[in-house]
Amino acid sequence: MLLGCAAVLTGCNTKAEENHMTDKKVLVAYFSATGTTEKVAQKLQKATGADIFKIIPQQPYSADDLNWQNPDSRSSVEMKDKSSRPAISSKAENMPAYDVVFVGFPVWWYREPSIIDTFMESYDFSGKTVIPFATSGGSPIGNSGKNMQALAPDAKVFEGKCFSVTVSEDELKNWAKQWL
Repeated sequence: MLLGCAAVLTGCNTKAEENHMTDKKVLVAYFSATGTTEKVAQKLQKATGADIFKIIPQQPYSADDLNWQNPDSRSSVEMKDKSSRPAISSKAENMPAYDVVFVGFPVWWYREPSIIDTFMESYDFSGKTVIPFATSGGSPIGNSGKNMQALAPDAKVFEGKCFSVTVSEDELKNWAKQWL
């Protein structure tokens, strides 16, 4: 009889822990200049059941703007100027409700694009868990997590990870579950 009660109580505790994990309100916010990061963000959203928010620049980036080989291109100029804050035309609704925010972006010059800095400064991330994720043609995520932590000092910002556009939903789910 006592063992039966212990088994029931253990089952209840496990269920309560599972429910607590699913009680977290999760957002996948992302900036995608060419659609690559958007594909990974959509997979992450499906894998986690999170809400999704697209960070849309007020002035869209053209192919010429994204030419990293041209030192005078818009993206090159923005990345050279650490104070650059490109305007965002979209607004995440109900940001205070989220506990965990995954922030996605393409890696530009070994870090997050300046528009991500704008995003980080646009909201109060106090008490939130923020996890960067990125796409890249070969560059690492660099100091993006540290940079984002400096912009949201009262949040817990993790190092994050770079993913290929071919990453599976299962791989993303396994990666994300440590914060959910």
